[in-house]
Order: sequence, then structure tokens, then C-alpha cells
Amino acid sequence: MSRRVVVTGMGAITPIGLSVDEFWNGVKEGKTGFAPISKFDASEYKCKIAAEVKGFEGKNFMDFKAAKRMELFCQYAVAATKEAMADAGLDMEKEDPYKVGVSVGSGIGSLQAMEREHSKLLEKGPNKVNPLLVPMMICNMAAGNVSIQFGLKGKSINVVTACATGTNCIGEAFRTIQYGDADVMIAGGTESSVTPIGIAGFTALTALTSSDDPARCSIPFDKERSGFVMGEGSAIVVLEELEHAKKRGAKIYAEVVGYGCSSDAYHITSPAEDGAGAAKAMENAVADAGAKPEDITYINAHGTSTHHNDLFETRAIRLTFGDHAKDMKINSTKSMIGHLLGAAGAIEFITCVKELEEGYIHQTVGYQVPDEECDLDYCKEPVTGEFTYALSNSLGFGGHNASILVKKYEG
Repeated sequence: MSRRVVVTGMGAITPIGLSVDEFWNGVKEGKTGFAPISKFDASEYKCKIAAEVKGFEGKNFMDFKAAKRMELFCQYAVAATKEAMADAGLDMEKEDPYKVGVSVGSGIGSLQAMEREHSKLLEKGPNKVNPLLVPMMICNMAAGNVSIQFGLKGKSINVVTACATGTNCIGEAFRTIQYGDADVMIAGGTESSVTPIGIAGFTALTALTSSDDPARCSIPFDKERSGFVMGEGSAIVVLEELEHAKKRGAKIYAEVVGYGCSSDAYHITSPAEDGAGAAKAMENAVADAGAKPEDITYINAHGTSTHHNDLFETRAIRLTFGDHAKDMKINSTKSMIGHLLGAAGAIEFITCVKELEEGYIHQTVGYQVPDEECDLDYCKEPVTGEFTYALSNSLGFGGHNASILVKKYEG
């Protein structure tokens, strides 16, 4: 008998708010975080727009010295974890630290550290490279720093599956608790890749939007979509074994009931054209929960605003749900905050939990021009009303597909 897993805490650093409340209020207002890039001079770049985190200072969330030894992606993760653990009322002095683990991923790690030290290498030679380059750059350091800062001694992992990272990290944390390897897992994703090489690389791949208009740059499922907007930030949740949560009187936000994965085995950047891979991940998540396809009425789509993703994800939803697909509500949180890469699935998971809690499905902001090939209900307006399940999809470069199913907690 696998153990039940619930969500007891949430934390977020996003382009539209530096806490879950700020973020969620922004979502309900249909607020967007898109603006000209300010982190470097992007005047010569084809893509000049991003969804940057504004007003964040590491020292406001952690010890100044600790912050200095962390790159931005790690600072974001530690800040979001601090909020999530406080929200969960998790007191580590009362916990067995070896039963509290970490599953926090980053798709890329620190491009900033790489750029900075590579310039030093070229200009001043190898002896001037910072001795901390490697531990500041590598992407597992978000999980490492979270573990160190909060004294978490259980399983500590960093699942890296590009844009599916956040969902896979939460999914693997869910499995860890189900299986009994931990009672509590701090899980999610973090990313900070709005840098010259990050923007140049994704632009060269023709993945980023060509629009400079903040109102028309990230428009998932819209016929005029031209690519995604790079976002940044972190989202962290506290997952907990149900009886453990009840015993300490924790507030329970929702229950995690299903997790499914697959691989397209098709192409390094394009999803499988028939949507079969993503469909299998959704099918697996629904089956894992013991639910029926018709029980699922809402999907938080990967919805990146690239031509291929939105078209092939639509096909995948049709493949999984058949005629029922046309009755489902589908939205994309990336219409407000862009694509947070390794943190995307984690912030979308939090969105699903908040939506279930409030009976509110947010609109896909900016969606105006229907695409005849993307012919489902993408929530042009917000939808209110009770619903039981929220399915969140993440699809990563390399063909990684991950879906996670959250359910309203019913005791």
C-alpha cells in the first residue's frame, strides 16, 4: 500500500511577485512580467524581451555571507524554500532530519558564473579563475544549498530534464514519500538564465519570440505566437506523508495523486508530431491516480507559445482524452510569466494547487486569435467553479515528458 502525499507549504520567487500571495494575486489580475531585458545590453539581440524577477535581493532572504557564495539560481531556491517551510510550519528541531529530503532542480545552473569566469580566463589567464567557479556553476547546487541552509539530511537530488525539471523533481519527491524513503520532501525548481549566452543560444535555436510587444510576446495557442519568452525564478513546495502532516496539525492544501512520464525518442528539440509521448505521460499520471480520463476537466498546459509545442500538445490532449478533450479547460501560466525552464513545472504546480483551493482557473492572458489547428478551450477568460483534479504538463528538450496530477484534498 503506497503512502498518501499532500502539499503543506509553498514558496515562490517570480516575475510577477516575490511570494506565493504576490504571484497568485498577479495571476488573478492577469498581470504579466514581460519587459525589455535590463540585466544586460540586449540592443544587438533579435530577442529583446524577457520576464525578469524584479526587486530581489538575496540578503533579504538569507545571511549576507551565505548569499555571496551563491549564484542567483541558488538564491532564488533558498528564498522560495524559506517561504515554503514557514508556510508549512515545519520545525526542523522536531523532525528527524534524515527523513526530510530535497528534490530541487535547475535545467541550466549558472550561466552567469560561466560567462564571468570565461572572460577572466581569456583576459587574465587560467590562474585568475575563481576557485568557487565549479560549485557556483553546477546545477545541483540549488538542492545542495537548500539542504545546507535548512539542515535537511534526507535524500537530496537534482533531476535535470530541461523544461520538465520542476515537474520531475516534484514527481520524484512524491514517489520518494510514497515509497517510505522520506516523510517530508522540499521539492521544485529554480532558474536564472536571462544572460547574454542564454538569450543568444535560445534565439539561435529560433525558440524565443520575435515580438517586442509585451502584450503579444508570450501568447500560447494563439495563431500569432512566435516563440517563448525567457522567464526566471523559483517555486518550491513542501510535500508530506499524510499521517505525518496530520500528526503535526499542518494545513493541507491538496493531495498529489498521480505522476507519469515518457520519452518521445524523436528529436532533441521538437516534441513528437502526433503528441504520442506527451499523451502517454498524461495517461500514466491519470492511471497512477486510479482516475478515469473523464474525471479530469482541467489541464495546466506546458503551453510555451512556440508553434510546435502548442500544436503537438493539443494533439496529445486529444489523443489522451478523445472527445472529452473539447469539454476540458486548458490554460498556460506562461502567458503571464514566460518560460521559467527548470522552474516552470514547479510554479505551474503551485498554480494548480491555488486554483483547486479557490475554484478558479486563470485565463490564458493575451490569447486573441484562434488557431484552427489548436482547437480546444484555452480559457480566453477566467473560469470559476469547483473542480476536483488539476493535471500539469511539462515537456523538455530531449523528449522528456512529465505530467503530475493534483487533487482537492478530501480527508
